Amino acid sequence: MMWYLFPILLLLLHGAATVSSVAQKWLTLNGSAPSVIARGGYSGLFPESSQYAYQFAISTSLKEVVLLCDLQLTKDGAGICRSNLRLDNSTNIATVFPKGKKKYTVNGEAIIGWFSVDFTSDQLYNNVTLIQSVFSRPSVFDGSLPPSMVEDVAGLRPRHLWLNVQYNLFFKEHKLDVTEYISEASKQIRIDYISSPEISFLKGLNGKLRKGKTKLIFCFLDEDATEPSTNQTYSSLLKDLPTIKSFASGILVPKIYIWPVNKDQYLEPHTTLVTDAHSLGLEVYASGFANDFPASYNYSFDPTAEYLQFIDNSNFAVDGVLTDFPSTASEAIACLAHNKNNSSPKKGRPLIITHNGASGVFPGCTDLAYQQAVDDGADIIDCSVQMSKDSVAFCLDAPDLIGRTTAVTSFMSESTTIPEIQQNNGIFSFDLTWSEIQSLNPELTSPLSESGMVRNPAAKNLGNFMTLAQFLDFAKNSTVSGILINIENAPYLASKKGLGIVDAVSGALTNASYDKQTTKQVFIQSDDSAVLSMFKKYSNYKRVLNIKETISDTPKQTVDEIKQFADAVNLPRSSIVANAGFFLSGFTDVVSRMQAANISVFVSVLRNEFIAIAFDFFSDPMAELATYITGMGVNGVVTEFPATASAYMKSPCSEMNAKLSYTILPTEPGSLLSLAPPEALPPAQAPAPVLNDSDVVDPPLPPVIDVADNAPPVSAPSASHNPSSQPANAANFLGCLLMVVLTFTSLSYQH
Repeated sequence: MMWYLFPILLLLLHGAATVSSVAQKWLTLNGSAPSVIARGGYSGLFPESSQYAYQFAISTSLKEVVLLCDLQLTKDGAGICRSNLRLDNSTNIATVFPKGKKKYTVNGEAIIGWFSVDFTSDQLYNNVTLIQSVFSRPSVFDGSLPPSMVEDVAGLRPRHLWLNVQYNLFFKEHKLDVTEYISEASKQIRIDYISSPEISFLKGLNGKLRKGKTKLIFCFLDEDATEPSTNQTYSSLLKDLPTIKSFASGILVPKIYIWPVNKDQYLEPHTTLVTDAHSLGLEVYASGFANDFPASYNYSFDPTAEYLQFIDNSNFAVDGVLTDFPSTASEAIACLAHNKNNSSPKKGRPLIITHNGASGVFPGCTDLAYQQAVDDGADIIDCSVQMSKDSVAFCLDAPDLIGRTTAVTSFMSESTTIPEIQQNNGIFSFDLTWSEIQSLNPELTSPLSESGMVRNPAAKNLGNFMTLAQFLDFAKNSTVSGILINIENAPYLASKKGLGIVDAVSGALTNASYDKQTTKQVFIQSDDSAVLSMFKKYSNYKRVLNIKETISDTPKQTVDEIKQFADAVNLPRSSIVANAGFFLSGFTDVVSRMQAANISVFVSVLRNEFIAIAFDFFSDPMAELATYITGMGVNGVVTEFPATASAYMKSPCSEMNAKLSYTILPTEPGSLLSLAPPEALPPAQAPAPVLNDSDVVDPPLPPVIDVADNAPPVSAPSASHNPSSQPANAANFLGCLLMVVLTFTSLSYQH
């Protein structure tokens, strides 16, 4: 069968060089690097076991990547690759053959659906197309690719081919002999691994394959499931590894067999399975890895952290990982493993800037979040300054205490609506005294919590708030290279509340001697040009204009205007890489225009949760970092997970000129969309606005009033102060993100 032409050159997002890196000693059975086994190819992105999935796995993974095919037999004895016995779960067969539904008993369970044993290979290949079976993954490739035959996969000439036979007894009941099929196929193609959860099947292969050429792997299912040929549970078989060694060279186990997870989704101590198996000469392969199925809160939604738990601990390393995202497994092995002691910063690398400290791990702007950020390798820790009623400056993401503290339980009577600040009702810090705020507990929330992406529940209310003075003292005595102070709502605080936030910040910095020292960098950030202008007299402070809304371009005249009061800009991701739905469509020129004027560019906010990451980044925060850092050359990344950014910066793969066996290359926007049929493409997005002069210049700050002499203010929405860096007609994708993630209709890439 002929494959469709696949534009591989567009999809070489990860690259392999010809010069290998220094070999590392691994704690695998044979001391070599763990294998990357691509389950159905790159099934995390394309329909599983499709042409695109297999070719993409080869092009984006380590050279030695293993392609796994879940073998099923058709009515005429041909071999196809499908993981689910019910074809209607991953193809359009129910539409093509509506009368083909059958009911069969499989391992004692009645299953209703469409099955390969009822159709010939020609019927399937010429009429049926594949669809994505996981709803959180892209559906734009559905309906354009036929099922893959085993011979087709072998025709790609992968370094290694793995056949998994999950349902041998089922096919045997339908008078289809999998053993005979494999015996004949092995005469024409090289099969490196054969796995099955059926002991009798693996034993039946003895003497029918070329000796030493094919490894037999026993596949463990859920511990309480029963192995059909022995009627023993897999948990009992796990206690008899010597018997397994008598007919198999390795075992494939769910990853929880090795690192159990408790009911609260936290890791428990590892088992002795790997070391026990290795002592008998059995290889151990772990299954169940997928970037878009978070396994434990311990990993902070970083899929590479999970791989490293299995391959780079001091006790053992599994011999291979079975994954839906082989590029991520590849970068964990080739780029991130064995880097724990690599603490030397690379000269000239971008800054790692926190967003409320390590706020993906602990409640934002607490002592724990800041300490975690320092421990995780952040360069710059940030404090968004808020004011209490009694003029105490402290760190918190926004003046509204709802969602960031437990204020609702104690101060709901203080809630009000302030259009100058936000449209929603809130309990505002400037209406409470500092002692009242100190009586509250912080609250760890996620901007993606409504879609199920809850962060570290064990730390939900841990930590203490810090005054600005405490923050400055903490930073001065830490290893970070600098601080970023964010100031917002200065006009409102001065004119309506009698609070001088600019004076409070400048006074605190002076009292802590930041205006005289040169060892720590000081960044003053605001969305208000008038605020930044107030700090012009401090020559050792760098000023950052926070441009919150998405823009598509910045004319030279606007850039020149920004240069008058700012040294850097902080941009949302969508102002740097344009999107079409949840795919990337192209790079903007904003970074190059700013840097041409010697204005540094920071990108924000980077988050690890897969639904915050475009499909083009493979649900992998490392791929996103590589694109912004090595692809676009930003000067800093603003992140809620500094440990992930630090791991990338320490990695040899962050050096584009390094000669490595594998590296992480920037994503090429539009390459994935080019593979989808036109009718499946997401709707075109309206262009984002251009940043104009009028958007970046604000009026001078009003004087700080004496509240005692001021009547209660009357809010007037029409007279609200809109900071210059927020164009009025900028598109806002955030509000609809949660809905579109669930429906994947008119998907919008979160800023």
